[in-house]
Amino acid sequence: MRRALAVMAVFLLGTALAAVPRSAGAAVPAVGLATGGVGQSGRWITDSSGRVVVLHGVNQVFKVPPYTPGADGFGNDDAAFLARNGFDAVRVGVIWAAVEPTPGHYDDGYLASIAATVQVLAAHGIVSLLDFHQDLYNEKFQGEGAPAWAVVGDTTINPPLGFPGNYLANPAEWQVWESFWANAPAPDGVGLQDHYARTWAHVAARFAHNRAVAGYEVMNEPWPGTAGIVCAVPLVGCAGPDARLTAFYRRVATAIRTVDTTHTVYYEPNVLFTQSDVTYVGDIGDRRAGFAFHDYCSTEELTANNLLCPPQDSLTVATGTNYAVHHRIPALVTEFGATTDLPNLTEMLSLADANRVGWLEWAYTGHDKTSASPDGQALVLDPSKPPSGANVLTDKLRVLAEPYPQLVAGTPASWSFSGGTFRLTYSTARADGTGRFAAGAVTTIATPAIQYPHGYRVSVTGARVVSTADAAVLRLASTSGATTVRVTVTAR
Repeated sequence: MRRALAVMAVFLLGTALAAVPRSAGAAVPAVGLATGGVGQSGRWITDSSGRVVVLHGVNQVFKVPPYTPGADGFGNDDAAFLARNGFDAVRVGVIWAAVEPTPGHYDDGYLASIAATVQVLAAHGIVSLLDFHQDLYNEKFQGEGAPAWAVVGDTTINPPLGFPGNYLANPAEWQVWESFWANAPAPDGVGLQDHYARTWAHVAARFAHNRAVAGYEVMNEPWPGTAGIVCAVPLVGCAGPDARLTAFYRRVATAIRTVDTTHTVYYEPNVLFTQSDVTYVGDIGDRRAGFAFHDYCSTEELTANNLLCPPQDSLTVATGTNYAVHHRIPALVTEFGATTDLPNLTEMLSLADANRVGWLEWAYTGHDKTSASPDGQALVLDPSKPPSGANVLTDKLRVLAEPYPQLVAGTPASWSFSGGTFRLTYSTARADGTGRFAAGAVTTIATPAIQYPHGYRVSVTGARVVSTADAAVLRLASTSGATTVRVTVTAR
């Protein structure tokens, strides 16, 4: 989505076939997620029975009118493809301009289209994270997100510098963001942030009882305004703009809670977090919050070479995870990738696993106007065509469709995947601290066929295998008296 953002950071700082099931039949869904609902317990995402949930998935955002996720052809065959390859979540883009086309008036037909995509995914056991997506604020600045009536400020000097150039050097871009952060009045006299919060409340009311929704992400990659240069400085960041951002998140969360007290509200640091690796965003005052952050390595974005990325990526993921642990809320990497460089993708998955966080890679499709290389970001090139053959970047799929613990009847201690071998260790203690799961509690592990085309072997202590041989989802039931479960899965 924002593959070229690292170009801005450098200026600022002066620096073949898709996998198929092993046996005939429909895709195997993530057990219980889309029907039982997703919540949280401390730093962990959990299901309705208290099992820890790990989300692996992709982004699906359509950035031009009509702004619907299915407008470029995303549908049932794509959801089946994702489930078949072990993915259990999709970050679904919702565009403010489409929800509130005129001040105070909402397009429920648009929300019905979002709900239809959520339902298609749910039918395959996949949950949706609803993301109010924006880049460059509005089409006036070659982006998308805010409606035209929410462009407030002097836009006289508006050079068409594209993405991310308008963030870097467009005075009109800066001006409209400053208006937004000041909650300047819209044409109807109501503050811009007030409109935004009310729109989120309208959306939340529509999905409040939808268990296939994993949560709400308040805003994609908020731009800090004229303080952008300061916010990009590594290990320095920008306390002032982050204070405004914290107040904004509190405003939106409060509005959402008037209609929905259940779903997790995810909030992001400013867009330059992935360059500065520091945030001053504070507690937003919501007991059901989550921290969403992105990771894009500067040198990878500029050169498509991962050689210098491990230190930066490691710090970004650790900083985001530690923030969530400190605030006792879940962390989720809601964007990374946007590349076909397999070493970078492999490194990022390894980091996420080591930090025990889920992820949503950018992106499922490549139809992205705010990108230097739309097709270079995609997993499936054209969702209007079947996700198979040359339409799928199979090498990329082989990296992303890794084995992972989807549902853990206990608390994960560690998991990893390397060289065809998956390892998981978990305690049978409940994540909420209320004792242990009873014997027989089931843990599920995605074991995609693309990793195990000839099947797999399982070695386990503290549990027994209760799924069929070489099943697409490995199921383990804990044994009586077990306090720790260790499992190793290796390819045949």
